[in-house]
Amino acid sequence: MKTPIASVQELGLLLRALRQSSGVRLDDLAASAGVSKQFMTDLERGKPTIQMGLVLKVLAEIGLTLEADTPDAAQPALDRLRAKAQAKALAASAPAAPAGVADVTGSEG
Repeated sequence: MKTPIASVQELGLLLRALRQSSGVRLDDLAASAGVSKQFMTDLERGKPTIQMGLVLKVLAEIGLTLEADTPDAAQPALDRLRAKAQAKALAASAPAAPAGVADVTGSEG
């Protein structure tokens, strides 16, 4: 079932309901997701300044996916931005040439 989420409070309530219905203790979920018990408490209570990256870790740990209903007109721009970000990440993770070895431009590295 898809549940609309319009606020951090609604996300917190959904997460708490899922955790409780799964029989998972708050501190156990926090530990397995790599976040503090206080963070989990803040998330379930709908703290508006919660860190999104950590929220996504918690959601993944409990098996909940977050989706956005993307307008068709925005999809091409999103695809371009994703491709650009992926290329940038690949370039950043590529090993650097050893010192004194010429790179593809012919300059010394």
